[in-house]
Amino acid sequence: MNEGNGVPSAQGPRDAAEVTPAASDGDFELARPAPAASSGTGAEAVRHTATAEEAAVPDPDEPVRPLHDPDPYSTPPYGQPGPWAPAPPVQHPAVTPAHGTPAPPPPVTTAAPSGSAVPLDVPAPQVPAPPARHPAHGTSAAVPLSAVSEDAPAVRAEAAVPGARAADPWRRYDPWAAQAHGPLQQTGAKVATPAQRRRRARRYAVAWTLVVAVVSGGIGGAVGVYAERENLGGGARLPRPGEVPAGRAPDSVAGIAARALPSVVTLHVRGAAKAGTGTGFVLDTDGHILTNDHVVEPAGTDGEIAVTFSDGDTVRAKVVGRDSGYDLAVVQVHGVRGLTPLPLGDSDAVRVGDPVVAIGAPFDLANTVTSGIISAKERPITAGGDKDGASDVSYVDALQTDAPINPGNSGGPLLDTRARVVGVNSAIRSAGSGSGSGADDDRAGSIGLGFAIPVNQAERVAGELIDHGHATHPVIGVTLDMGYTGDGARVGDKGADGGPAVTPGGPGERAGLKPGDVVTEAGGERVHTGRELIVKIRAHRPGDRLRLTVERGGTEREVSLVLGASEQN
Repeated sequence: MNEGNGVPSAQGPRDAAEVTPAASDGDFELARPAPAASSGTGAEAVRHTATAEEAAVPDPDEPVRPLHDPDPYSTPPYGQPGPWAPAPPVQHPAVTPAHGTPAPPPPVTTAAPSGSAVPLDVPAPQVPAPPARHPAHGTSAAVPLSAVSEDAPAVRAEAAVPGARAADPWRRYDPWAAQAHGPLQQTGAKVATPAQRRRRARRYAVAWTLVVAVVSGGIGGAVGVYAERENLGGGARLPRPGEVPAGRAPDSVAGIAARALPSVVTLHVRGAAKAGTGTGFVLDTDGHILTNDHVVEPAGTDGEIAVTFSDGDTVRAKVVGRDSGYDLAVVQVHGVRGLTPLPLGDSDAVRVGDPVVAIGAPFDLANTVTSGIISAKERPITAGGDKDGASDVSYVDALQTDAPINPGNSGGPLLDTRARVVGVNSAIRSAGSGSGSGADDDRAGSIGLGFAIPVNQAERVAGELIDHGHATHPVIGVTLDMGYTGDGARVGDKGADGGPAVTPGGPGERAGLKPGDVVTEAGGERVHTGRELIVKIRAHRPGDRLRLTVERGGTEREVSLVLGASEQN
């Protein structure tokens, strides 16, 4: 039985096919298309192969009736195409080439001219479909299409043209064909131009230079810090604080001395006119050392100061700041590592009778340790001057101790039982010369009357000297009559420079003080002389409020004022 596929006519859907029954079994048989008529219709007819007896001659006057009733929805009937639609072309299965052999090229056909029929004995060119599976390496496979649209002849004709392969989405695909046409091309990120590559190289070079510089600087700094800490570059290296000797209590004199001695130094000062010896102690790890002003005073502006530590290492020091009014000074050493500051205590918390330890270099005998007790508190003393009113006179509200202090102990620490500094040894009173400083001179030695600057006051002054190079003094803004012999501190009639005794706009004037007033109490404590009043004022800070009892014309009254600040002694 022949194939039931229809043959497309050159005229299109308007040409009707004639079907005649077969004489033998009633099957239909396809006939070859007739040659095109002179009118160019090119109609194809299907003729019946019945016998001559059953042949019927149609009436030429009878109208041609279609084989099927008209479809109101204009859709072809199922099972076979309608007379108005062209039948799909005959398709032949393609043979898959053997593994490793190239696929045969598609047959080249010439597009049929419009209005002509395609011969049945000429196979239509096959258009391969995309392979269902990836072919083996080096081979290509073609799979026939399952259906072809109405414009398949045109598509096949375009595929037959050499320049039309790119327009055919279903052309044969060879994964290795790209290498035959040219080198592989980069896809994705764009390729930088030579100028862009040069700029990128310069940026990389600058970045690497900065990275190398930063890393080198960090390594160099770390090496420098390590070298300084380990004393690889020279200079003094101090021992760690000593441990309490075996069998000694930490609060014993031996225990206190063992912990404090590595932080105590001896100063040798030499100037153009004179020289001296004193003591100091380490304030911080930056090399700041606290001592008395009268210890460093002989060096002047061009003298030398040598600092010797407890292990014998000696280095040079320079003055950071000094203040004769408080008899305090700060010097600094460089190139010394392993410094251990002495802890500072609270001088306001000490009580009379508390045990204390003094360390110094009396008569240049370094690392001398003596012990005693606090004999008294708030002793108003003056030191460092030879006459009243001199600018180098120090006014100290001192701690009195019976620990032996001699010339050379000045500037050394006065320690409590926890090895904390409660005072700075500053002056002694001897039998032959009255009160004086502890500098190394020809005066007599200790008779058990030593005086130390309270550490609370020394801490504030030392901080100002380190930060600013000078310290501020609290003042009430009046000039005292230091020659007054009565009881109390009398306000003078005129100032030291001939001006008014009460500073205009100062704290005293705002509190109502006038020339001739006598101050009998300061902060609730009795005042007997002008020196005592200055000492009581110096025991406070600028900005503190101070209450005074003032006598005027036989009548006493209380005034309150806020202390001012002055950089002058």
